[in-house]
Amino acid sequence: MRLPKSFASDNHAGVHPDVIAAIVEANVSDTPAYGGDPWTRAMEEAFRAEFGPQVSAYAMFNGTGANVVGLGLVLRSYDAVLCPSSAHINTNECGAAERVLGAKLVPIPTDDGKLTVEAVRDQLSILGNEHHSQPRVISISQVTECGTCYTPDEIAELADFAHAHGLFLHMDGARLSNAAAELGCSLRALTGDVGVDLLSFGGTKNGAMGAEALVILRPELDAPALFLRKQGMQLASKMRFVSAQLTALLTDDLWRRNASHANAMAHRLADGVAGLPGVALRYPVQSNAVFPSLPEKVITELQQRHLFHVWEEAAHVVRWVTAFDTSTEDVDAFAADVRQTVLEG
Repeated sequence: MRLPKSFASDNHAGVHPDVIAAIVEANVSDTPAYGGDPWTRAMEEAFRAEFGPQVSAYAMFNGTGANVVGLGLVLRSYDAVLCPSSAHINTNECGAAERVLGAKLVPIPTDDGKLTVEAVRDQLSILGNEHHSQPRVISISQVTECGTCYTPDEIAELADFAHAHGLFLHMDGARLSNAAAELGCSLRALTGDVGVDLLSFGGTKNGAMGAEALVILRPELDAPALFLRKQGMQLASKMRFVSAQLTALLTDDLWRRNASHANAMAHRLADGVAGLPGVALRYPVQSNAVFPSLPEKVITELQQRHLFHVWEEAAHVVRWVTAFDTSTEDVDAFAADVRQTVLEG
């Protein structure tokens, strides 16, 4: 069965053949459970090669779990996480961090999904005030939920500010690969080299079947991770099948090739609808997502034939997302339908 290509999410995409092959290759004989297997050791080495020799990496089922377990390493019950109001941990994780960890999220409005030192600084006047949850973590998404990228300098500025005030910098890296591909840099250049303390690393949106990782960049934070992963229900018994997926993505830069292709398809799609009357980009295209505003009638007609999300209903902004397996034919056919619908509308 082949369904029409979805532009709603990279979660809708299939699995890269190299990842399927890695799972099949891991499906041999018996091996110890819960990570005591050679595939998990290979995964850990792959993360150290990519992010630095001091890091620890823990395979997880999903991004929400990786974020909650990671934040749990540094949060106390009276602490707060400063994050953009658009952050996934704030809008799309059903209050998991607050429910499981008991800490408070402090959402900060942004124009493009990116926090700045100036925006965060205003939240620190309550430090030491016993009547308020205490800021403990700055959490950013790379790429942001608006499809925008932080540059290494922007991340370094936030990290320096956080550390100067006794805070940690956490990164939701569900689409970190797309950011590194777009900026032409390494994963390490956007994380450990610029002061990120811990991050969730996304695999599922970039060609995995279902695999994320918690990456701890500061060794002194690592001790509770094994226990918090178990408490957080993220410890896979047959972990080799999760680990093998992550190793496949980190082998021969598959993560970069997948992300680069997805990004290129987003740019192609944006170019394909550029200049149409009543169509404008809400955010710049810096990853694998396009956020155009469209006439309301056009949105209604297109959603009868294509799958995508409305991002800002009042402003008629939609979100189109491309993936590692989105083809030029998929993009061109969709762009042609958008053009025809707009011009006939």
